[in-house]
Amino acid sequence: MPPPPTGAARPSGPPPVAAGPPGAARTPRAALAELLTGNRRFVSGRPVHGHDVTAAAAVASGDQQPYAVLLGCIDSRVPLEAIFDQTFGSICVIRTGGHVLDRAVRGSIEYVVAQLGVTLVMVLGHERCGAVAATVDSVRTGRRPGGDLGYLVERITPAVTEAGPHDPAVHPLAVRRHVRRTVRALRADDMLAGPVAAGGVDVVGALYDLDTGEVTLLDDAA
Repeated sequence: MPPPPTGAARPSGPPPVAAGPPGAARTPRAALAELLTGNRRFVSGRPVHGHDVTAAAAVASGDQQPYAVLLGCIDSRVPLEAIFDQTFGSICVIRTGGHVLDRAVRGSIEYVVAQLGVTLVMVLGHERCGAVAATVDSVRTGRRPGGDLGYLVERITPAVTEAGPHDPAVHPLAVRRHVRRTVRALRADDMLAGPVAAGGVDVVGALYDLDTGEVTLLDDAA
């Protein structure tokens, strides 16, 4: 079924359990549990926040104390705060085409980990990603797009090559490989590798299903 609309009436029954306050989840495991719990509320159509937000709610959030940073795609169908049912101040969000890493993205993640105490970094890919589709077409035809779109294609190409550009299932395979490659790159980042090795920070990969709204964690296998 499609993801529940943001303005839909909530089903009857007991009220949903409220999410913890921003900054409450201070271990990687607790942070991940909070994100996935929020996604289950979203999928079930029982969000606590539901993007019914106001300026007053933004002001009430006070100083930011995020517990996670999410790197996702710019796809307009994947609004990260909504699909994890998060409110002001709870997560930092970075979005690029195909969640491609560059120096600005790396620096932003390094900042929130080092300065804001964020313990979880999630890389979220999604099905039917346009950036991956453009890369598959580029690899198959040998034609690289002009401008900086070519940069995005260049960064995603290794995942498409590994998946096999002529495999009928190349798109979903490449999406998963690209998420895992991004996770590995962040775990090896000069500023993140130490905290990750010590267990104080974790970097995980996940996939968003456009048809159900569900987020599924990916293992580290290729």
